Amino acid sequence: MGHLTHGMHARIRAPRRRNGVIARLQFGQCRFHGPLDGRQVNLTLPSHKRGTVIFYFEGIAGHVAASNLGLANWQSLPVRPMLGVQRAGGGTALVISRIADAIWRQVETAQDTVSETFFEPVIRLGVTGLARAGKTVFITSLVANLLDRGRMPGLLAASEGRIEAAFLQPQPDDTVPRFEYESHLSAMTGQHPHWPDSTRTISELRLSLKVRPNGLLAGLQGPRTIHLDIVDYPGEWLLDLALMDRSYEEWSKATLERIKDRDSAHDFMGLARDVDATRAHDEPLAQDLAGRFARYLTQARAQGFSDCTPGRFLLPGDLAGSPVLTFAPVPTTGSSKRGSLHREMARRFEAYKNQVVQPFFRDHFSRIDRQVVLVDALGAIHQGPRAVEDLRGAMGDILGAFRPGQNGFLSSLLGGKKVEKILFAATKADHLHHSQHPQLSAIMQALTRDARDRAQYAGAGTQAMAIAALRATTEASMAHEGEMLDVVRGRLLETGKEAAFYPGALPDDPSHLLNPARQGADKWLDQDYQVMRFAPAPLNLKPGDGPPHIRLDKAAEFFFGDRL
Repeated sequence: MGHLTHGMHARIRAPRRRNGVIARLQFGQCRFHGPLDGRQVNLTLPSHKRGTVIFYFEGIAGHVAASNLGLANWQSLPVRPMLGVQRAGGGTALVISRIADAIWRQVETAQDTVSETFFEPVIRLGVTGLARAGKTVFITSLVANLLDRGRMPGLLAASEGRIEAAFLQPQPDDTVPRFEYESHLSAMTGQHPHWPDSTRTISELRLSLKVRPNGLLAGLQGPRTIHLDIVDYPGEWLLDLALMDRSYEEWSKATLERIKDRDSAHDFMGLARDVDATRAHDEPLAQDLAGRFARYLTQARAQGFSDCTPGRFLLPGDLAGSPVLTFAPVPTTGSSKRGSLHREMARRFEAYKNQVVQPFFRDHFSRIDRQVVLVDALGAIHQGPRAVEDLRGAMGDILGAFRPGQNGFLSSLLGGKKVEKILFAATKADHLHHSQHPQLSAIMQALTRDARDRAQYAGAGTQAMAIAALRATTEASMAHEGEMLDVVRGRLLETGKEAAFYPGALPDDPSHLLNPARQGADKWLDQDYQVMRFAPAPLNLKPGDGPPHIRLDKAAEFFFGDRL
């Protein structure tokens, strides 16, 4: 393959007609199919030269006849390039995009892999969860209990005394906000404790552990440093990854069908049902539809539903009011002409995937090798069968977004990282007496069964358990109508008063919940499940002890104990 730069003018002209290229390189002169960045260029080809492939990579342009280059050769790239097509006078130019990004990211991955293997290992732990799952509390309590390990007997390296020191360090990603650990810990453990603010965007924190090795060679090696990079991001962003494989028409049809009978969607559906998507695009109408749809998503999340996508409608940040967040599902039948409401909504949906979802996956999600998914299962059970079924579907979508498997040295070097371990944790276990924790864990296992089986088949380790990152209650027994009830006591969030609470008995068989949920039941037939919101309790921590928790040490042992 000859480079176009050979014998070319300083203005990057191609003088040699025999190569089938007569026009100079031009930037931004054509419209491509698919997301392209500013480094991509295009060559206009004459009509008599067919099937010429153009590439541009790190300042070097080249071309070759398609007959001499099978598309299979491009498939071997670490990240498959996007293709843009231009037709000029019957000729076709294929523009290979993102090659430089793909190769450079592989170089970075190779450097990281070599560094982690031979010098200081890095565990990149992703923490996500749906609304009210307690991500901020989880990360804060985990870090606090790793700094002061008196309450971490389930983490073997801690119980064996092999963790000599733990300390916070500057994070490796300078463009990602730092997780505000100190302020969140102060909120949870201060004189007047309260829950910290919830996650609004992505953030990161690096905790470094100095660990003595174990095994036969322990006496011959000194302690080594292991970095734990914790990445916190909203669960709704994770659910957005499922949109990447859908067209606007598929997403729109499925969304309208799913929400048509929900009370929270009444206002939006009242407008969407009557919209003629083939009419000319009307920006005020588009803004009205998007505004009503965003309000529906907010109400649906508050009601315990988990399928609240697109996630940036709930957390728009600096994208608020932009066209990329000004679309909504509308009824469509077949294709529509250019300039119609349907075509503009579809264009913005694709822009959302390409400019919002894909960068998140590329820059953050694809680099994670351990993952924790926090779930407010008790809240969904309280909301009823439909919320439970919605949660089950969301768990499948979440696990479907991961790339599960084992990370060997060569696989990390050549093929990028895979998610080796995934923990599904039902939070707020302190809202139940410990006698019901096995039932809550069994419900989590049943909710994620199909997805966990697929991940285990791919070689990833998965587990489901009930935890409480910060214990806010104590346990007691009370007599009620001639029988003893196992209850929890705590300070109510709304009033600050102490109260005892019995939520109801969870079934020993999870199918007693999941079957009515799958059948579309409106409510539980034989039991009502209540939820009460507790405030964090005042703490008097001893030196060396972190905040009280339930099974946080066992969770830590699962997702990174093998690396210590």
